[in-house]
Amino acid sequence: MAHDKQAAKRHDWRIKESTLIIIAALGGSIGMLWAMHHLRHKTKHAKFTIGVPMILFIQAVLATLIIIYFA
Repeated sequence: MAHDKQAAKRHDWRIKESTLIIIAALGGSIGMLWAMHHLRHKTKHAKFTIGVPMILFIQAVLATLIIIYFA
């Protein structure tokens, strides 16, 4: 997110939004949320303001289920 924010400021090559969503889905959702709020990046896009918290919620539910059933 920080790299993409700097690229946006410089009108340089950007990271695809789908790549950012995939990174969030692969475990980067907490960092993505932090960056969205602290860097003020991608905060006007519904796929990020709704999607990333939803991904984090799903990850938390899955982690809880794994801990409950396999620990």
